[in-house]
Amino acid sequence: MTPFSTRLRAALAKPFLPVVFFFAGVTYDTVTLTRIDRLLDNLILLLYLVLLGALIVLKGRADFGKARDRQAGTANASHFVARAEPYYPMAIQFLLGGLFSAYTIFYSQSASLTTTAVFFAVLVVLLVGNEFLHDRLSNLKLLVSLYALVAFCFFTFFLPVLTGLMNWIMVVLGAVLSLALSLRVLELVYEGETGRSRREAVKAGLPAVAVVAVLVAFYFLNWIPPVPLSLKLGGIYHQGGKVDGAYQLTFEKPAWYQVMKRSDNSFLGEGPVYCFTAVFAPVDLKTTVYHRWQHRMGSPGKPGEKGSFSTTDRIPIRISGGREGGYRGYSIKQRVQPGEWRVDVETDDGRVIGRVKFWVEQDAGRPVDLHTVTY
Repeated sequence: MTPFSTRLRAALAKPFLPVVFFFAGVTYDTVTLTRIDRLLDNLILLLYLVLLGALIVLKGRADFGKARDRQAGTANASHFVARAEPYYPMAIQFLLGGLFSAYTIFYSQSASLTTTAVFFAVLVVLLVGNEFLHDRLSNLKLLVSLYALVAFCFFTFFLPVLTGLMNWIMVVLGAVLSLALSLRVLELVYEGETGRSRREAVKAGLPAVAVVAVLVAFYFLNWIPPVPLSLKLGGIYHQGGKVDGAYQLTFEKPAWYQVMKRSDNSFLGEGPVYCFTAVFAPVDLKTTVYHRWQHRMGSPGKPGEKGSFSTTDRIPIRISGGREGGYRGYSIKQRVQPGEWRVDVETDDGRVIGRVKFWVEQDAGRPVDLHTVTY
């Protein structure tokens, strides 16, 4: 009878299984991951990081051990660790997939179709590419570099959640911690390897240093989504105000077939215009977001006549975290010119949380029938 371990290895080698595991894992994370500040979710991701670091150490030391055995003409296949070694890449691939899947979900909530989409696209590529990395997971430099990447992604949102602070200091601290963890993993791999030079260990760690440096540069270029903040709701309205703890907002009454319309995509008249947003922030996080009002001349369907957007106002809104639907607030533009408008909801350092777009049309004298919605 074929041993169970042989049958298991043959089953895991089936070409369709990585695809099945990929979609099953993403679906599971999408359903189970709730809030970015949920303690249990963060503890699970932290456990993934710890296990991944331990497996990289075991994998690296096993590879060094096999190299020594080849040179000595001996084998140590009976040892439990050596017998488990063929399964290390599968476990590493599973943990990387779980982390990239979680990060893709969390960062997608903060990414917008601006420069912050660059980093989100990198995460998506790594999430998909991880399914094809099995044969390359014996490369120690690659493993430590990926570990530095997933550690940085974790600390980028975990530190603001933990401290209630969101600024460049938290990002730099996260970079230092992720680099320290990665180099410590590498140090444990080389520990006791008297036949290997310190220069070799330094060369193995250089890619991880480069990865962290690039990620820090991404932050200062505003290419990293502003996690843990996310835009839950945004719209343009004719009138707005708070009544009995709820916001009542009015917009042009939609046609019978516009069942999903909840705000003004096309604004008729000169104003005032209300931009209402709800921004999610973790519990205990207090920060300031900004509504950046931008305008450019032109008309729909005539892209050749459009120029670049110019900023007219940047209005601060102080927010507090904890509310499931996001911290609600609005800014007002008293007078607007015809043309294309957008309101970028952004952090103090200019990273875009979300964007609200609308057109302003000249008032042709027709009455506007308004509809009220409550948030």
